[in-house]
Amino acid sequence: MVKLNSVVKQYDSFRLECSMEVPVGQVTGLIGRNGAGKSTAFKAILGLIHIDGGTIELFEKDAAALTQADKEQIGVVLSDSGFCSYLTIRDFLPVLDAMYADFSKDKFAADCERMGLPIKKKIKEFSTGMKRKLQILAALSHNARLLILDEPTAGLDVVARDELLGLLREYAENGDRSIVISSHISSDLEGICDDVYMIDNGEIILHEDTDVLLNEYGLLKVTEEQFTRLDQTHLLKTKKENFGYSCLTNQRQFYQDNYPTVVIERGSIDEVITMMTKNK
Repeated sequence: MVKLNSVVKQYDSFRLECSMEVPVGQVTGLIGRNGAGKSTAFKAILGLIHIDGGTIELFEKDAAALTQADKEQIGVVLSDSGFCSYLTIRDFLPVLDAMYADFSKDKFAADCERMGLPIKKKIKEFSTGMKRKLQILAALSHNARLLILDEPTAGLDVVARDELLGLLREYAENGDRSIVISSHISSDLEGICDDVYMIDNGEIILHEDTDVLLNEYGLLKVTEEQFTRLDQTHLLKTKKENFGYSCLTNQRQFYQDNYPTVVIERGSIDEVITMMTKNK
């Protein structure tokens, strides 16, 4: 569905250089700290910026060769995008109808009602959560095969996040669709993504299935003495602490079996980000 092959984008003080692939039917997360390159990668996929090297494929075509019909198969929510605040949803309906051949006005209106979005109220009067719901519903409104979502749950409370993730799960139930999503909230990604790519300083530094990351990764908390006796073959990163060391591993069971006295915590996306983006 999406393939980035050695894509390069050079700015004065930042360089994106990454490869990643999102198969049909997959929900893929792109994770990393602020400024790591997530939004740049999304803008490159969408053709919003010119790339300096590599290739981008969408729907098994060169991204530059996409037809208008192909582009209508993409639903997008960018972190800095929005709607004219002086319009109502009712005002916005004919705009979507004119933009997308497969737009269903009745379904979109029904979905807005289901999500508690008033049709006749100006968008400037919406809460942050309501505006984000509207963005997601608009991205879903034209039967897109691919969703690209940059921080779609940022700034939302727990209830609003859960409602949005429910919409995305419904969308993903159709096996012919794919989602690429970034989020700073690890629980969002852990609950919906099949796999995750970690980006740091413009480079992909880790790609892992979410189930593997959650079930096989772990964080060891060891003293100085324990660290000297530890088999370090399966350690990905270590961090010096006051008590000794924190050690990230992708072989948690190995250390549980061979070092029963060592404190080992189950891995999480937050912990992997923290450890992988620190110098060893």
